[in-house]
Amino acid sequence: MVLAIMQPYFLPYIGYFQLLNVVDRFVLYDDVNFINRGYINRNNILVNGKASLFSIPLKEASQNKLIREIALADDNSWQKKFCRTVEQSYKKAPQFEQVFPVFLDIMGYTPENVGDFCRYALVKIAQHLSINTEIVPSSTIYHNAELRKEERILDICRIEKATRYINPQGGVELYEKGEFAAKGVELSFLKARLTPYPQFGNTFVPGLSILDVLMFNDVGQVQELLQHYELA
Repeated sequence: MVLAIMQPYFLPYIGYFQLLNVVDRFVLYDDVNFINRGYINRNNILVNGKASLFSIPLKEASQNKLIREIALADDNSWQKKFCRTVEQSYKKAPQFEQVFPVFLDIMGYTPENVGDFCRYALVKIAQHLSINTEIVPSSTIYHNAELRKEERILDICRIEKATRYINPQGGVELYEKGEFAAKGVELSFLKARLTPYPQFGNTFVPGLSILDVLMFNDVGQVQELLQHYELA
């Protein structure tokens, strides 16, 4: 069993999907504290050749609340506005006709909380890309929220009988390979390579939402881009 654990992000960049694609089970850490101004409810798309930040409005969001405790704002007018922005920005992209219906499906979902909304979007895009990794929210299975940091990660590995745990490169300073090896778990770090692709013939803007990748690349091309990473 190869395992990864990440906070739920809405329409994250391709590195997130590279990690999702390389593991057997992907745990969404939805019972940890929300991070203000993070990427749980925000990301960037391409608008007029430049990165443009979008945000999902939330109801009483706070770093003192768990992700699964935070609902979307009652006013859903932002959804229509965001759909129009995406349509106007990408309607001439080569994969628009294939991808926009998937996006509209996601936007039409009524979530229980922001983590659930992120989960639904991840599942739908994974299906579009034929990624078969199982995606599970941490709050529904493990019941070990009293544990902290590395201790909790290792406990989830134990429960899942994971032999390998893969973390994004940013965790290099957080986790020690020796600590994992002592528990019989191989720890690896994934470093994404943001390979350029055509964006209306303009200068490539890297690291945008997966939505941008999908609009400019067919499924086969995206599956190839999912392999552009390094494991260490």
